Amino acid sequence: MALIPDADIDQRLQSLPGWTREGKSLRRVYSFEGFPQAITFVNRVAELAEAQDHHPDILVEYRRVTLTLSSHDEGGLTARDLRLAKAIDS
Repeated sequence: MALIPDADIDQRLQSLPGWTREGKSLRRVYSFEGFPQAITFVNRVAELAEAQDHHPDILVEYRRVTLTLSSHDEGGLTARDLRLAKAIDS
C-alpha cells in the first residue's frame, strides 16, 4: 500500500477530529470515566484492528488510552491508518 502524501494527510485529518499527526504516525488520546471503560474501549479497538489486519500501538494509563497508528511496513501513513482511525471513531 502506498504512502499518503503529506498534503493529503493534513486534508484527511480534518474529517478525523481529535487525531493529530506526529511524524509518521497518527495519534489520539481518549479519556474515560474509569479503568473498566478504558479496557472496554481497548477491546473494541482490538476487534476492529483484527478485522482490518492493522494493529495500533495502545497505551493504557488508568482511565486514559492513547492510540498510535502507522504502517510500519511502509514507513509511514497509508490508507489503512486513516481507515482504522475512522472505524475506531464510528
